[in-house]
Amino acid sequence: MTAISSPTYIGRFAPTPSGHLHFGSLVAALASYLDARSVGGRWLVRMEDLDPPREEPGAQAAILKALESYGFEWDGEMVRQSDRHAAYADVLNRLFSQGLAYACTCSRKQLEPYHGIYPGFCRNAGHGTENAAIRVRVPELEYHFIDRVQGEFRQHLGREVGDFVIRRRDGLYAYQLAVVLDDAWQGITDIVRGADLLDSTPRQLYLQELLGLPQPRYLHIPLITQPDGHKLGKSYRSPPLAEDQATSLLLRALRALGHNPVIELNDATPREVLNWGIAHWDASLIPRTLTLPEAQLQ
Repeated sequence: MTAISSPTYIGRFAPTPSGHLHFGSLVAALASYLDARSVGGRWLVRMEDLDPPREEPGAQAAILKALESYGFEWDGEMVRQSDRHAAYADVLNRLFSQGLAYACTCSRKQLEPYHGIYPGFCRNAGHGTENAAIRVRVPELEYHFIDRVQGEFRQHLGREVGDFVIRRRDGLYAYQLAVVLDDAWQGITDIVRGADLLDSTPRQLYLQELLGLPQPRYLHIPLITQPDGHKLGKSYRSPPLAEDQATSLLLRALRALGHNPVIELNDATPREVLNWGIAHWDASLIPRTLTLPEAQLQ
């Protein structure tokens, strides 16, 4: 087996309550859970409820209920990012006062021609923070890391991203700042998540460096796509997880992660499937890309 051997492993699953868990969420939860438990590590659950307008009523309770019905057990109390605003504000104010962040009044329409790379219009404008986003200044440097599945990933922050938002114009804190602060606060050593967040990681590496925080190890599992190329997600052909299909969907998720569970598990409980996964987990088996056959999408 190639799992990391560390008595201090702390992993986490951090769903966004914009909808119920779906099969793609299950694959991410399963990978993070097995990666932690296979080395005797801790596994935490954090609710990333930074964006109340996008949150679906009842989604938080439904997510926790689904995790429990699928046999997952987490350590400690669940943390909500909505309870962490004071910590985010403290760091944001410190960066602003040190000149490492600044107010930006650019509209989406102004920035459309730049295809997501901020051109620096407000960098030296000296705007006040009212009705403005807050951006952190990035260096003209390339950041890189070795992902345990995807391999080496490189990104030049200045050329490919530009100064990025850490607090939105509407006053809501941005994911990049919150996730870095929360992972450090919770002592997360290993981050296992979907590959859609791969290109966010260099921004997080920069914030970790800027704030003197430790860098976790990263494992980005492949996004599950359908035969037509669409990503399996909340908005496209991704029904909520059904409680009465826990065993079959856990087995399907194990197969998606490159593992081959024994046929005897077809009649097992979800907990028994998870125990088999813990005993046989090997992150090196995870494919870099994954397309599910049409028959497995039903």
